[in-house]
Amino acid sequence: MKIETKRPIIKKKKVSGESIVKMKTEITELLGIEYPIIQGGMAWVAEYHLAAAVSEAGGLGIIGAASAPPEWVRDQIQKAKKMTDKPFGVNIMLMSPYADEIAKVIVEEKVKVVTTGAGSPEKYMQMWKEADVKVIPVVASVALAKRMERCHADAVVAEGTEAGGHIGEALVPQVVDAVKIPVIAAGGIADGRGIAAAFMLGAKGVQMGTAFIVTEECQVHENYKNEIIRARDIDSKVTGRSCGHPVRTLRNQMTKLYLQKEKEGASFEELEALTLGGLKKAVVEGDVKNGSLMAGQSAGLVTEKMTCEMLIRKLVKGTEKQIRGSVFYE
Repeated sequence: MKIETKRPIIKKKKVSGESIVKMKTEITELLGIEYPIIQGGMAWVAEYHLAAAVSEAGGLGIIGAASAPPEWVRDQIQKAKKMTDKPFGVNIMLMSPYADEIAKVIVEEKVKVVTTGAGSPEKYMQMWKEADVKVIPVVASVALAKRMERCHADAVVAEGTEAGGHIGEALVPQVVDAVKIPVIAAGGIADGRGIAAAFMLGAKGVQMGTAFIVTEECQVHENYKNEIIRARDIDSKVTGRSCGHPVRTLRNQMTKLYLQKEKEGASFEELEALTLGGLKKAVVEGDVKNGSLMAGQSAGLVTEKMTCEMLIRKLVKGTEKQIRGSVFYE
């Protein structure tokens, strides 16, 4: 159902003497959240501590199922429920061997929102819709966005090449023009300027990953966080273009070797061996030389650690500052 909120509305409200910015878009209305800010479902990164903290702060936290078994996902959901009574979601990587089972866990645990990647969720749509789960696929093209609308997705995330991890090539305005359901912008967004720009492009919300990695509630190794904070504008590289699986990470010894071998025409198997277990090395072990430090181009904008609540307040105030006095106010 199309929600008739035509444009984002930003209002200020006094709470205990403090000026609090409130935001309303089709995404906040659809998902029952305070701010149209969704935390990306990053593999090995997006677990219950982070998801619950983002939701408590007014955004939508996401647990990243990645290739984890259904028992782990169920446990994560139950732990998140103990930390927040606000809506949160689960991201399912549809290439996972456990995708069918996790799709059922979503329903059994009464999760409010599911985001999907690496495939089409069409075979699960009836089950999720009957359980009133909001379904938001991540799309990398206009064609996929149209397909997701036809199978009754509630919204789509249009992911551009600026994003971290597995990247898309979607341009937000093109996706907005192609579908009637709300579009969420992803890729290269780390501050209020990026959110305001996404609104101007027609998006009704944003999905962010890199900025949330360095928050205090995020459980990744401190070495990983510090590399993001130290990153400059030129410090991310895209590997895997030759085999059709482009991934953006911070450059290190692994990416240097990978890009060299890619240039030399190495086989997919040889390239895959270089990255095997790379994300775990970075996230859990803190190996910043050989691990896969997935991060977007926005890493150069991330300069300090803070709580999820502080980050979201900063994002909202920054957005308000950018569009003050515009037609977005009522």
